[in-house]
Amino acid sequence: MTFTQLISSDKPVLVDFFAEWCGPCKAMAPILEDVKRRMGESATIYKVDVDKNPMVASAFNVRSIPTLIVFQNGKPQWRKTGMASAIELQRVMDELVKKEA
Repeated sequence: MTFTQLISSDKPVLVDFFAEWCGPCKAMAPILEDVKRRMGESATIYKVDVDKNPMVASAFNVRSIPTLIVFQNGKPQWRKTGMASAIELQRVMDELVKKEA
């Protein structure tokens, strides 16, 4: 499956652009797991290693990590560079789920 296919869902798709060596990226991992647990099947979360996928990172102008982008129907709906709280991510995802319904 291509990246474009992955983000083309009508349910929200949160993409975490990260790198293995990035401390803040490692700190985001449990936050993302918490959000995934809360959202269940109503949203999807993918992690994209910028060192292994530089073309994808470049296509979305990811210049700093972590960068979080929420897509819906293939279009970016929300973006943040740096750390985000579970509450903030949950709010963004919930709003997009409501729009979808």
